[in-house]
Amino acid sequence: MILSKEIRVVQLIDSLEPGGAERMAVNLANELVNSVAFSGLVTTRLEGQLKNAIVADVNYLFLKRSRVVDFAALFRLRRYVRKNKITIIHAHGSSFFFAVLLKMLLPSLHVFWHDHFGNRSSNANSFFLLRFCSFFFKGVFTVNESLKIWAEQKLFCSQVKFIPNFSVSDPSPVGKTFLKGEPHKKIVFLANLHQPKNHILALKAFLESEIASKGWTLHLVGKDKEDAYSKELKIFIQEHAMQSHIYIYGSCDDISFVLQQAKIGILVSSYEAFPLSLLEYGLAGLTVICSDVGYCSAIIQNDFSGRLIPPNDEMALKEAFIAISNQPEKNQIMAKNLNTFVQSTFTPEAVMPKICFSYQKSI
Repeated sequence: MILSKEIRVVQLIDSLEPGGAERMAVNLANELVNSVAFSGLVTTRLEGQLKNAIVADVNYLFLKRSRVVDFAALFRLRRYVRKNKITIIHAHGSSFFFAVLLKMLLPSLHVFWHDHFGNRSSNANSFFLLRFCSFFFKGVFTVNESLKIWAEQKLFCSQVKFIPNFSVSDPSPVGKTFLKGEPHKKIVFLANLHQPKNHILALKAFLESEIASKGWTLHLVGKDKEDAYSKELKIFIQEHAMQSHIYIYGSCDDISFVLQQAKIGILVSSYEAFPLSLLEYGLAGLTVICSDVGYCSAIIQNDFSGRLIPPNDEMALKEAFIAISNQPEKNQIMAKNLNTFVQSTFTPEAVMPKICFSYQKSI
């Protein structure tokens, strides 16, 4: 077996704006620093707040790609790969296309594709392009079992492996985002403001639960594109005079500090793959309410490590809000159970050997 110290690998991602795939690309690059000969991270199209989370020993490059097929950016990446003697490109999400273009220029390069998209099986966008590109994949990583089955059935790659996400906590975060409201009564919703996160469902259920009258507040933390989705949320807050109970913060780069201020974490998406926010909630010791989509039920066991509700069910979410406002002791027990499970299961120590093994097999 080739030692992992001989592996030279780059994580390829289109953006460093906060998101699950982007955070995992950064996490992997950071964790690989002490395990392989070279760990790099390349973002093709856009930088963002997650750039600040990249550790100093990760070799970083921004390609400034401005179009789908950008030959200047492609040749910059080829020079980078040659200079640093890269053998493996680990492409996340939609960056698979750029990785395959690079492989056409450097046939000896091994491309691994990491699928983070929760609605892959019912989304036809880019399917034919992805299927064609899969001829060039050395391996496929998926973040849940249903995506693994889909890849095995639809793609031309025989090496498909389920790799769970993991999260890394910051024991002493530097904070600048302070949540408004009463201590011990803050509910945080960590997700960018777009579909399928279903923020309007959370707002409606929170209003109907009437727990705001008991001092509870709801805090939306995630990128705000100032678009129609965002406008709908803000109009709802204004029309129901909830400005002192529901707050929108936009993107924050001090997430650990934000979560330390909260008591409850929610995620009520219409669909998901493997939401990293659930792991972050667990590490922060929050009680969790989440919809039963994607891999969520493998993380949250209903009434044991959180509250699992059907997707798009406003009444179930309303009842969950009421329950958490009335059962502080049970909340504490569920939060502790989730924290224990996350710390024992979804850690770098549990996940990284699986990835390094796949890399080693490819050389």
